[in-house]
Parts: sequence; structure tokens; C-alpha cells
Amino acid sequence: MAERRWMLVVVPPGSGASKVIEVSQNLVKLALGLALVFVLGALLLGYGTVTRAVNVTRAARLERENSFLAEEIGLLHGRVSSISDTLKAIAERDARVRLLANLEPNDPQVQQAGIGGPTRPPALSERATGVLGKRAEEIRVDVNALIRRANLLAYSFKEAAESLSTHSARLSAMPSIMPTTGWLSSEFSAMRMHPILHIERPHEGIDVTAPMGASIEAPAGGVVTSVRWETGYGNTVEIDHGFGITTRYAHTSKVLVRVGQRVARGDRIALVGNTGLATGPHLHYEVHVNGKPVDPLKYVLPDAIVD
Repeated sequence: MAERRWMLVVVPPGSGASKVIEVSQNLVKLALGLALVFVLGALLLGYGTVTRAVNVTRAARLERENSFLAEEIGLLHGRVSSISDTLKAIAERDARVRLLANLEPNDPQVQQAGIGGPTRPPALSERATGVLGKRAEEIRVDVNALIRRANLLAYSFKEAAESLSTHSARLSAMPSIMPTTGWLSSEFSAMRMHPILHIERPHEGIDVTAPMGASIEAPAGGVVTSVRWETGYGNTVEIDHGFGITTRYAHTSKVLVRVGQRVARGDRIALVGNTGLATGPHLHYEVHVNGKPVDPLKYVLPDAIVD
């Protein structure tokens, strides 16, 4: 079968002669194929050029962002280091406070926040790629450790504050000063000969001889619970200091406080006298702990110890 051919008639303008060009069908197909290839190549080249330009722009933007992130991460790393140093100083002060609060120091490993738990969530660790990702992950772990240390120190300070508060209240309740100035004329004893009754009986306090009308001061803070006349003791005052500690003051010539009144260490509560069974002006002073009499001199501290 003969090959089909195409005839192309070219008619020039004016009166020139027309030309007939005979072209085979295969040549036409080849020309169309080349044209199609050229168009597709041009499209691909254009797409590649545009894509390359977009990628270059995106890469430049990412590079700027990475540079900014690197700078920010560097600043964060410096701040984390600074916070770590601050927490270390606080931990050292916490150790001293716990010592004053009569508490055991925290375990060194606990102070470093080594309290267990995963350090890296798997999902985040898989995403933390590259230099920036690894540095960010390191800082994240450091921040978590700092948070644990800060929480530990906060709890430790709270515990120390509560202990100091209780310790301070207990110290405030201790009858640590002599109620009056004088000389000891009779000590605390389980049994002694009464100077007036001439019989042996317990002496549940101490006698301090002092001038008539000398001041009697509260040896610790507390609340006055009793002001009364008591057989043998005369005018007496009793103070409840809390923590199971009470004190009694007998033979006073005048009482200066009332029941329910709160007094502080050093407040005047009465004056020395000789009411009741007494051979002369003096103060009979007792200290009771949980209802049992104890030697008051065991609680008297040196003058250098103050509130």
C-alpha cells in the first residue's frame, strides 16, 4: 500500500506563481512529535526553574530561621546555666536552714533532681534531629530537671519553715529566765523539812529570796490561767505556756495580771511578798511539764540567750 502524502500549496501575495510542496505523512508525524517534545521540554524546564527559585527562597528563609533559632537556643542555654547556678546556691542555703530547723539534709542525689522518670519522650526524641534539634532536646531535659529541683527546694523550704515555726514556738514556751532577781534559798527536792510546819513534804519548786515588792516577770510567753488565794501559798498566779508546760508563782504581795491575759517573756506579772506560809519575802516558783513538777533550774538559760 502506497504511503499517504500531504500536499502543501503556498500562495504568495500578488501575482506570483503558487508553489506546491509535497510532504509524506511520516514526515508530518515526525514534525508534530518534535514540536510536542519541544513544548514538553520547555514546560519541564520552566517548572524546574520555578521550583528551583522557590527552593532557593525557602532554603534562604530556613537558613535565616535556623540562625535565629540557634541564637535563641544559645541564649536559653545561658539562662538555664544561670538558673542552675542559682538553684545550687539556694540548695546550699536550704541545707543550712534545714540544719537550723533540726532536720536531716536532703540526699545529694535527690538535690540533683535524680528522682527517676523518662528523660526523653520517644516521639520527641525521634523528631529531635540535626544540631538544633539535639541542642533543643538537651535544653528541654535540663529545664525538666530544673523544674524538679525547684519543686524539691520549695517543699524543703516549706518543711523547714514549719519546723522552725514549731521550734520557735516551743522555744518561746520554754521558761528560760528567772522570774525575779535574788538568791536561791531552797532548791527543788522530792522531800524536805518545811520551815514552818516542821514536817517533811515534797518541795515542787524553788524559793528565791528577794526584797518585798520586787518584780516577778514571766519566764516565757503564755496565757494566765489562774489568779487566786491558795492555802499555804498565799497569792498565786499560774500561766499556761503551751506544749504541756505550766508555771506557778506563790507568796506574791500583789498580782498584776488577770485570768485570760496573754503575757510575753519578761512581762511583769506580780510583786514579791510573803503571803501564805512564809518566813519572809520570797518567790516560790514551780514548773510543771504534762502535769508533773520538774526542777525549774533545768530550763534557765545563760543571759546571752535571748528571744
